Amino acid sequence: MPARQPGEGHESNQADDAGVGFEVLLITGMSGAGRSRAADCVEDMGWYVVDNLPPKLLVPLVDMMTSSGSKVHRLAAVIDVRSRSYFDDLSAVLGHLDDLAVKTRILFLDARDEVLVKRYESVRRPHPLQRGNRLIDGIKEERELLVGLERRADIVVDTSNLSIHQLSTKLYEALLGAGPETVAVHIFSFGFKYGMPLDADFVADVRFLPNPYWVPELRELNGMDASVSQYVLSSPGAKEFLDAYERAVCLAIDGYAHEDKHFVTIAIGCTGGQHRSVAMSEELARRLRRRGLTVSVSAREMQHHGRQ
Repeated sequence: MPARQPGEGHESNQADDAGVGFEVLLITGMSGAGRSRAADCVEDMGWYVVDNLPPKLLVPLVDMMTSSGSKVHRLAAVIDVRSRSYFDDLSAVLGHLDDLAVKTRILFLDARDEVLVKRYESVRRPHPLQRGNRLIDGIKEERELLVGLERRADIVVDTSNLSIHQLSTKLYEALLGAGPETVAVHIFSFGFKYGMPLDADFVADVRFLPNPYWVPELRELNGMDASVSQYVLSSPGAKEFLDAYERAVCLAIDGYAHEDKHFVTIAIGCTGGQHRSVAMSEELARRLRRRGLTVSVSAREMQHHGRQ
């Protein structure tokens, strides 16, 4: 589908509806205020990020993504407004995205002039608008160019007194909300006899539970099978362990959300990683999802041994 230029008419109702459900986040603001860090953070949230994109290219990119069956539904573009013509192009593009029913938001990052000067001096790079003049001249010119865009912004963050982690936390709060729901959890089962995991934040040992391996009719099954799951979860101590472990994990996840840690990995192990750990992983995942958390589950040994 050829790219439509701002102001051109739409050929059909289907074209009018092409952007419905598609989101665009424009990341802009003062050079040195944290645009790159913001882009990394937004990418971690699952956005497709394009850096240093000229505004005119935004429309054909959105057209391509909304008309080609792309699985990308959230596009974040880092826009560096270097001249008045850039700003004029961006204004036309924003109007066109509105016509396409694309949900568009502007994230504007700012910082005080003296902070920007210190940041540029620390990296020993010139400001993009300095052009042989003083650093402060480039900063002031950019600020004048961005006055109108800042007024139009949906989210404005002053990074003057923020660490990179504090900035990330603010962006999560602005785009996803606050609290444990911003933390993505992955739970995987494993077998201790195949080695301890290297990438887990939590490791639980459920070898204290009776082993279904020694029950002939359960031996060839795994923790995904209802009979094995029922056997494990009804074992003495299973419920009590899950109750206590769920509380401990949720307490930690709540703290992680405040400390800019938004990805947590939990490993649950038994001897061979086929029965008890699998059943307990699935049940813990069910409980955490019930609390509103985003949880994925995998079984390390079942994947390695072709049983999944």
